[in-house]
Amino acid sequence: MPDQLRADFLGCYGADFIHTPNIDRLAERGVRYERAYSTHPLCVPARVSLLTGMNAIRTGVLDNGQFLRPDYAQMGIQTWPEILSGHGYRTAAIGKMHFYPWDLRMGFGYRVIAEDKRWIHIRDDYYHWLREHGYRKLHGNEHPGYYEHKGAIISKIPWEYSVDHFVGQRACQFIEQYGDEEPFAMMVGFPGPHCPYDPSPHFLDAIDPKRLPSAVPEVEGDAPELRKNSIEGNKRPWNGVDYAEFTSAQKRKIRAHYAALVTQIDYEIGQMLDALSDKGLLDNTIIIFSSDHGDYLGDHNLIGKGTFFESGIRVPLLVHIPWHDESRTCRDLTCLTDVTPTLLHLAGCDVPHYMDAVPLPELGIPNATPREVIVGMAQGGWMIEDGTWRMSKYATGENLLFHIAEDPAEQHNLYDDPGYLDVRTRLDTQLMQEIMSAIHDSQHDRRVYTESLSQDPWFGQEGWQRPYPRSLDR
Repeated sequence: MPDQLRADFLGCYGADFIHTPNIDRLAERGVRYERAYSTHPLCVPARVSLLTGMNAIRTGVLDNGQFLRPDYAQMGIQTWPEILSGHGYRTAAIGKMHFYPWDLRMGFGYRVIAEDKRWIHIRDDYYHWLREHGYRKLHGNEHPGYYEHKGAIISKIPWEYSVDHFVGQRACQFIEQYGDEEPFAMMVGFPGPHCPYDPSPHFLDAIDPKRLPSAVPEVEGDAPELRKNSIEGNKRPWNGVDYAEFTSAQKRKIRAHYAALVTQIDYEIGQMLDALSDKGLLDNTIIIFSSDHGDYLGDHNLIGKGTFFESGIRVPLLVHIPWHDESRTCRDLTCLTDVTPTLLHLAGCDVPHYMDAVPLPELGIPNATPREVIVGMAQGGWMIEDGTWRMSKYATGENLLFHIAEDPAEQHNLYDDPGYLDVRTRLDTQLMQEIMSAIHDSQHDRRVYTESLSQDPWFGQEGWQRPYPRSLDR
């Protein structure tokens, strides 16, 4: 699980300007999901929903400053590593997980921690390893050209000590040391290609900026408040870059550096595949490759993520099943969170009844029916898509409606076009139904009863105590 990787920067998704042979290998035996979306396009909401199989309203995690409540177990919730640990799997989390506190386990039995590149004061395993070798974590602004090039820099830390290489090597070590002892389930979280866009020179030299696709243009008047919020958010100390002026040359440079970071991660994927092969495990290991969200990289004159434009929410999703002899492409709508019940089913575990995520189609899982719509939820915004239309609504008062099938670059906002009022009304009704249902389900812990207490004699006695938090199992 790389951090902030958009699908169209991989060869297997049609990118001819980048070489990603190892990730592409994963698509050769299994299923490539063409329309996979992160419906909670921020790091922590996406990851918490992935842990629990529940949408962001139900987890209560809609932005990066929130996290799953500490007493989630009392509510009857189990994370997927907790479930797999209870079914004989050795569970491991290596790299970025974005837990609060950062050293929580959340059910993982084995952890090697290398957190977000922006959290330079976390004393994780990568921090100590750097110190042992005479280095330290660096803020992007400690590099020449950081502000001028809008976060596109050359890392001052040599590749051998870069964070993604550290994560890849620790994943290989786990495979080498423990891979054949017992069944294992390992999540590998690469901090890249998240900004700062700081590749090593060798990988950047292999990228031809002239071959990179240009950023999707901004449509004046579509969402000025969203852009304003993005500019102000990126001025904060974690980044400190002002994107009020964002030239085509700067966007192209960022895209080149981002592409180089993707190829660095592809190299590490190759090392992990070799480690599995050397242990005789490659033909008996299911590999799922995805990301928590994308990155605009200048599309719509934006950077980062957080809203529901295509480049911020479309993610790669590959399920490599070694006993499949062919590559298949699934064009059904799918969500990142659907990975959770999928991996539980593939591991032979029952899927908890409270999960609203559904197993991925095309894998032979019984009753894995395709989604008719997907619904997105994040701080300040909601979205619904049916495969043809995408509508998003924001707390800024801005509303967007795109005919995705005919306008994939989202250049023609039809929300206020009277000719599409019926489409808008239909999607708005579906969206409100989904949001209301999620809000209702999210309040389960506070319910006094699920059936009337009016005929319960115990309730009528002094000192009766209501259960809190009410478990999902009650």
